[in-house]
Amino acid sequence: MADVNWLAVCVGAAAAFLVGWFWYSDNLFGKKWREGIGVSETDNSPMMPAMVTQVVATFLLAWVIGLTETMQDLSLAILIALTIASIIKANGLFSQKSRYAIMVEAGFVLVMVVVMIATHAVL
Repeated sequence: MADVNWLAVCVGAAAAFLVGWFWYSDNLFGKKWREGIGVSETDNSPMMPAMVTQVVATFLLAWVIGLTETMQDLSLAILIALTIASIIKANGLFSQKSRYAIMVEAGFVLVMVVVMIATHAVL
């Protein structure tokens, strides 16, 4: 744990979170994703619990990627990303989300991991 590049973990988490902001915006996948999960644009449900959970989960994922970097085990990082994406896909199928929405959600996990690995490569 002491060898983790905490700067890369924090920057990677922040960068991945910002990518998510764009990913789920109407400029990219947001509108059709909302349709696929059955939420309207005017839905006023509280977002704070979801946002806090996303920040924590994104940081934890960045930390895990940081640990795989210290072990120099890129294959483990890829396995973790594929596992999380598969779980998201299964949950989406169980909850009967549209295939589009499922692919947006699972794809975002894979993009987050790529952003985090790239951050470690740069920093």
